[in-house]
Amino acid sequence: MIKREVYMQRIRPFMNTELIKVFTGIRRAGKSVMLELVKEELKNSGVDEKNFLCMNFEQFANSQILDAKSLYEKIVEFQKSAQGKTYLFLDEIQEVEGWEKCINSCRVDFDCDIYITGSNAKLLSGELATYLAGRYVEFVIYPFSFAEFLEMRQQKNPQVDKTSCFIQFIKTGGMPFLSNFSGDDSAKNQYLMDIYNSVVLKDVVKRNNIRDVDTLERIVAYAFSNIGHIFSATSLSKYFKSENRKISHDTILNYLKFCADAFLIYKINRYDLEGKKIVSVNEKYYCADHGLREAVFGKNIQNIDQVLENIVCLELLRRNFKVFVGKKGDTEIDFIAEKQGKKIYVQVAYLLASEETVKREFSVFNSVKDSFPKYVVSMDDFDFSQNGIIHKNIKDFLLMDF
Repeated sequence: MIKREVYMQRIRPFMNTELIKVFTGIRRAGKSVMLELVKEELKNSGVDEKNFLCMNFEQFANSQILDAKSLYEKIVEFQKSAQGKTYLFLDEIQEVEGWEKCINSCRVDFDCDIYITGSNAKLLSGELATYLAGRYVEFVIYPFSFAEFLEMRQQKNPQVDKTSCFIQFIKTGGMPFLSNFSGDDSAKNQYLMDIYNSVVLKDVVKRNNIRDVDTLERIVAYAFSNIGHIFSATSLSKYFKSENRKISHDTILNYLKFCADAFLIYKINRYDLEGKKIVSVNEKYYCADHGLREAVFGKNIQNIDQVLENIVCLELLRRNFKVFVGKKGDTEIDFIAEKQGKKIYVQVAYLLASEETVKREFSVFNSVKDSFPKYVVSMDDFDFSQNGIIHKNIKDFLLMDF
């Protein structure tokens, strides 16, 4: 099992505290495994697992406990038999109607440490903001990073090298369970399609009562095909109009938001470096895992420049950066990433194959006068660093500390 230390480092300070630990993220990205890692660490610290109450609300065995009252009664019953502090591990909690009232009451009524997972961002909106405001901490769990993907592959075969592993990563993405399929590409593709269908049907269609599923899937396909490109409801509306389909701006924006709520896509806003403000139009979208893009849309190798940009974007998000697309006049910087007063600028390219390409990719930083690190990232092995701008091979960039 990959220890996923990047997350455990963030979780540890909150373990054994009254704050509710909430793990969110796309289905099958590893939220349930994070619960297992927390349990393992607690057991290693001396906690008796008899004090663990573990429930997955998508299992039929728990189908009678899908409302707040039933869940609370189950927890009360468990508390009676437990000795000392108890630990609640509740997986896919959004299946329980009114769950937030139950969890808030447990936090107040019992000496317990609570961990919950959910596959929808709405988990932390609406009523929950009222019931649990200031009493929870959220951890978004993403599919494997390249570092985790490499670790997983090297556990099975220590001779695996970074380059061949990265090529495989580009093709299949980082959904953790894919490691069980070895070299069977058709099985991997089927598994990724199943994830996509599960997210669309359970976390988008069902939760938002969408009737026009065909339009939703067309919008998702368009978003997947245009990752890293400037995106607007107007451009998408024109695209559908060219196909003799009339879809309103509001419908497009709503469907995109529903997909973002399900962690299927991520919206990255633009940041105006001159006005020092977030621009609320012409944002960009990136998919939660580029392996899903290959399964649904294909062409990852043909669109490798877009896929590399997607990989870098998700890596920055995974490392807890706030990520923006930089804009200054007509110049655009792929990513500005901010965290705890630190900032890095990143420009992503496939290959720096000519002097013209080198000049274009490096010159985007000419108007940025601050001293924060600036990176150009590409597949090149030769170091093109110049004028204080750092060039990194993408594999090395993804594995470095920053």
